[in-house]
Amino acid sequence: MAEARRTRLRIATVTAALTAAGGLLLATAAPASAEVKSTCGTYICVATAYQGRDYVQDVTVTTRDGLPGTLRAFVGDYRGSKANVSRWRFVVNRDIRAYPRLAVCGGLDRGGRVIENHCVMIP
Repeated sequence: MAEARRTRLRIATVTAALTAAGGLLLATAAPASAEVKSTCGTYICVATAYQGRDYVQDVTVTTRDGLPGTLRAFVGDYRGSKANVSRWRFVVNRDIRAYPRLAVCGGLDRGGRVIENHCVMIP
């Protein structure tokens, strides 16, 4: 009898752990409706993940030559910058309203000079 009770307790514990792990995976997974759009300029590429017309999840800015610089991302009231990297993902997670289209932009600065600003237009 005691053995059967321990077995049921183990099964219940394992089931609870698997359910919690499954819920965590669902909570951290990207939404099914997320879309990705990217474009490249002369010196940088800009990619953004977004939902609908107004919600920007993140912006990834990459230098095309692989050399580091100060990378920037800007959209609406969001402004982010990262120095001395050749690729960076900026987490925005904001609802930003723009009419008729939203411009999600990235930039590259080197030696204190703006090298390029490039934008992805979200329909």
